[in-house]
Order: sequence, then C-alpha cells, then structure tokens
Amino acid sequence: MAGEGEEVYVAAIDQGTTSTRFIVYDRHAKPVASHQLEFTQHYPEAGWVEHDPMEIIETVKVCMKEAVEKAKDGNLNVVSGLKAIGITNQRETTVMWSKSTGLPLYNAIVWMDARTSPVCRRLESELSGGRTHFVETCGLPISTYFSALKLLWLMENVHAVKDAVRTGDALFGTIDTWLIWNLTGGIHGGQHVTDCSNASRTMLMNLKTLDWDKPTLEALGVPGKILPKIISNSEKIGVVAKEFPLAGVPISGCLGDQHAAMLGQLCQKGEAKSTYGTGAFILLNTGEEPTQSSHGLLSTIAYKLGPSAPTNYALEGSIAIAGAAVQWLRDSLGIIQTAAEIEKLAETVPDSGGVYFVPAFNGLFAPWWRDDARGICIGITRFTNKGHIARAVLESMCFQVNDVLNSMHKDAGEAGEVKSAEGEFLLRVDGGATVNNLLMQIQADLLGSPVVRPADIETTALGAAYAAGLAAGVWTKGQVFAGLHKENTTVFRPKLDEAHRKKRGDSWYKAVSRSFDLADLSL
Repeated sequence: MAGEGEEVYVAAIDQGTTSTRFIVYDRHAKPVASHQLEFTQHYPEAGWVEHDPMEIIETVKVCMKEAVEKAKDGNLNVVSGLKAIGITNQRETTVMWSKSTGLPLYNAIVWMDARTSPVCRRLESELSGGRTHFVETCGLPISTYFSALKLLWLMENVHAVKDAVRTGDALFGTIDTWLIWNLTGGIHGGQHVTDCSNASRTMLMNLKTLDWDKPTLEALGVPGKILPKIISNSEKIGVVAKEFPLAGVPISGCLGDQHAAMLGQLCQKGEAKSTYGTGAFILLNTGEEPTQSSHGLLSTIAYKLGPSAPTNYALEGSIAIAGAAVQWLRDSLGIIQTAAEIEKLAETVPDSGGVYFVPAFNGLFAPWWRDDARGICIGITRFTNKGHIARAVLESMCFQVNDVLNSMHKDAGEAGEVKSAEGEFLLRVDGGATVNNLLMQIQADLLGSPVVRPADIETTALGAAYAAGLAAGVWTKGQVFAGLHKENTTVFRPKLDEAHRKKRGDSWYKAVSRSFDLADLSL
C-alpha cells in the first residue's frame, strides 16, 4: 500500500462509442482531472457504422495530455504520483491491422453495425445448432453484434485483410487490444493481448476455460495466430511507450465497458446494474458459475480480478439504442437542440398520450434478437405533440430495460437476486443519461422497484481504475468492495400503481411486435 503522505493517483482510459475520456482519480477513488473528446462516426451505407482506429489512438493521446495539464493547473503532481492506468472500451468493435506497419487494414467495424446479417443467415443454415450453435461454449447466439462475425466479413470482403492473414501479417483485436498494442510500443514490441471480459464478446472464447475455443475457430475458419492472448482484468500488462504522455506508467487493468461499470458499481453475486449510454446494458452478477439463459439473454464474464482470482460470471441484456435515440431527436429531427433539453420537453406533458416509440434502428437486441425489426412510432393522433414524442423516447429506454430485467428474473430465479433489507430488488444505474431525473423516475415506475443512482455516474471509468489500482497495490479488494465512495446515492421509488404498470407493459409489447419484419421496407 502507498504511504499516506505521498500523492497517489490511478487513471482510466475510457474509450467509448462516440467519445474518448481520460480520468485521473486520487487515492480515495475521487476524480480529480479529466478530458473528453468526441470523434467521427462513419456511416458508409445504411446499417453500417465505422470508426477510424488511428483517430481513436489520437484522441487517447490528446485526452491523456490535456487531463495531465488540467491536473497541473490544480497543483496536482499526477506525473510523479500516477501508479497505474486502467483501460475500458466499447466492446465487440473490431479492428484488423498490420503487424509490420502498425496501420489498420480497414476501418474499425462498430458493435452496432449490421452489415454481417448475410454472414449470420449463412452460418445459421450451415451449422447444426443454427442460431444457438455456439451458445453452449461462448454464451452468445449468432448475431451481427459480436466480433467473430465482423472478423469473418473482413476476411471475406477486404483484400488487404485476406492478404495479411495469408502472409501472417494480420493482427485481430477489439478496441482494448488495439489500444494496448499501441500504448505498449506498437510495431516496437507492443503487447497483443485482450482481457477475458472483451474476449467473452467475440463469440470465440470458451466461457469455462477462458481461452480461445478450438472447435469454434475451426468451424468459422478463424486462424488462431491472428488472435491476442487472453488475460485477467487486473494484472500488469505493460508500460506506456515513450511516444505517449505518461511514458513508463504501468497499464494494469482492462475491462469491457459494461464489465467495468459492474465493478465500478461494486456488483457482487445477485446484484444488477444498468448503464445508460449510446445503448443500455443490464448485467446481473451470477457468481462463479456461468448461467445459461432460456429467455434471450447472454451469458458472459462479470470480472476476474487477477490471474489466480475466481471468475465472476453475469447474465447480460444489451439494448442497441438508448441515448442514441435522444441524439436522433437532436441531430436528425431537430426537435431538441441539446440532449439535456429532452427532460424539460417531456415534462410539458403528464404522459406520452398513448404514443409508443420502438427504437429498432438497426434491429432489436435482447431479449428479442430480431435484426429484421425497424424503428416505429405508433399511437399518434391529432392530439400528439413533440412533448409526447420526447416522453415516448424516454419511456422506450425504460421499457427495454424492463424487458431485460424480466428475463433475468426468470433465468436467475428468486435465489439469483439479492434483495435489500426491505425485501426490494434494487437496480443500480449509471451512465450519462442517468442525470435525467425524469428518466430515472419513469424507470422506477415501469419497473415497480427502486432505482439507485450513485454520486459518480461515470462508474465505467471508475471500474477500470479500481482494476488497475488493485493490480498496482494502491487498494485491496476489501477496500474496493467496502465502497471507497458510498456517499450520496439518490433513490427513485416507484409511484405508479400495479394496474397501470401492467397496462403500459402490455401496450409496449403490442408496439414491439409491430416493429418486426420491416427490414425490407427500404428496398
């Protein structure tokens, strides 16, 4: 443990879908300096979403430099006191690059990209188990969402990728792998690794062995030599190379964003959290055994805090469009000027006036798994105004979270959930959209149980900092799980009666069913 007198800091790189952040925390896990940058979203065709991996690396560099400058302005000597850096990242987003040049062979294909639908259909028809062929080993159905499908698309459609795979010059990775490889030296000896939480989202890792699954690689034709080594979430990985700010500082923690948020929320067995970002992601820690879902959820890793630490597993429900629907109201429709305005607009009406909005822009994820669904807004009358639509957009996030939690309750059963002293199931929430009090109240109302928001809603970065700080000996597991910062939670309690809740839920299901089988409308 670090001495009480010296300045001790731990930092986190939080590389998300639309922005990159670097946050510095003090020894009490309080944020003391940060910098954030948005980067370009590329939409080359309908349903395609790409990022430039070089731009992502550049944003990381700039955020590190600017956060350190801000700390200096506040008289904090972060450079000498920084003990470790943790990384957390958008998951499933797939990068292929050249081992010899260090340059990407194609843009990164983003997790929500739907171009791999034909690959999915083909595999479902060819493989004996159809859509669920790999569920037994990796916990995931065949879906456009996961990295393996994006990798297959790249190997089949991009000449540079085909050639590099053939000559042994290709490296595959999710964003964590790309960042670590670059940060630890790139072509001059960069570490080609991924952590078990990110690996569990590729469809290629065996959930029990935490290693690449050979039969899966063979079935898909993926060469093992292009894959990174799988490590735990909390161990020394390498040190920052000299061409980056903070050179020489150890990188000692890495988790996919949802797993990091789970650690940041201190979710232990039977506890669940929901992160509201571009999408929404609900995870329930199921303890040291993977739980198979029969209700459309994914079995995944929660976290593994050290090479010899036990693995905690989770059930996860992923929702593709949450905050992205608010961005759509702002950027595509111009109904609001800033994301924050949606709360005021939605509060101009007491309810959604019978309007239901299903944001299936690129299909629906859990628990439906319908890539033929498309966005719909129904129940519109002459009475409908933009306040109703704004409110229906907020409600769509909460209804989707409900669908996932209902599935979790069915899969995990009574034994799988921890209740509060009052016998209530508590949903811990985090992410940018949770600043919206109306959204949180709607969530509690539609869920019928309390929603708990922490003081620091950026628990994704915090989880990565915890993992790095644990490996560097800044904190012990006992200190982290005792809650380095348990102050100031806000609790939203349900105010809606059971009859209304049920009626609203039934109407939502009716709306969702109307969104199916609409993919060919655009043809």
